[in-house]
Amino acid sequence: MQVLGIVGGTDGGTTTLVERLVERCEGRVATVDHCSHLPGVGTDGNDTASHRTAGADETVALTDDGEWVATGDGRTLSDTLDTLAPDYDYAFVDGYGDAAIPKVVLGDGTAADPVLARFDSAEDADLDAALDALAERDPYVTLETLVESVKRSPNEDRAGAIATFTGRVRAKDGPADRPTERLEFERYDGVAQARMADLRADLEARDGVHAVRLHHRTGTVVAGEDIVFVVVLAGHREEAFCAVQDGIDRLKDEIPLFKKEVTVNGAFWAHERDE
Repeated sequence: MQVLGIVGGTDGGTTTLVERLVERCEGRVATVDHCSHLPGVGTDGNDTASHRTAGADETVALTDDGEWVATGDGRTLSDTLDTLAPDYDYAFVDGYGDAAIPKVVLGDGTAADPVLARFDSAEDADLDAALDALAERDPYVTLETLVESVKRSPNEDRAGAIATFTGRVRAKDGPADRPTERLEFERYDGVAQARMADLRADLEARDGVHAVRLHHRTGTVVAGEDIVFVVVLAGHREEAFCAVQDGIDRLKDEIPLFKKEVTVNGAFWAHERDE
């Protein structure tokens, strides 16, 4: 799923630009709005806001046609994007100027990097330029995204196993270790993608392996967050487990990714620690 934030200035215009983007894009599109408060949630005249007032932590209103709306507590932007990613091709986020997602900025609006484009107004925005710049960015990927992807393999009817590996940022190895606050990953663009594609092809060429997906995040990943995923669809569990093990081992050994570790006591590149 490609994610694009829309940030406006004093004159607004973000809703108009989101609407223009939704109309332009093909595929399934989701939108996320940064609201100061939520309106009452209801369908067919039945307002479920009273359920929240009564103490429900989450409410969902459904129609017979499958339309639905929901409210709840404790959901972040990342939580929302994680939920949307397996089912949508695009997500346009209205607001959240500080979020670490690609953005388009309107007027005198301010936003944290990465900013892909700036336009005077929603009406003047060059949609082709914005979407072309977005296409050059890595998509928003979750483990569930990759699992759903391998399930669409033409050979899925011959598969009895899906094995996965998730690597995450470990805060410390032992109780006395200095905590890791975050990791920063850089990659050798072009080369890294080509080698990842070669690795995937090698694994998929194995007997009994029907589909493989590999993904490694770049940029800043904080303690507790996921870094890397390997997903294998195979005929049997032995084939799936073996391909996952080899996949993560070879990814770490063969893909040109550079890791900087930031701890409470300083920062260093991974190769510096090994010297």
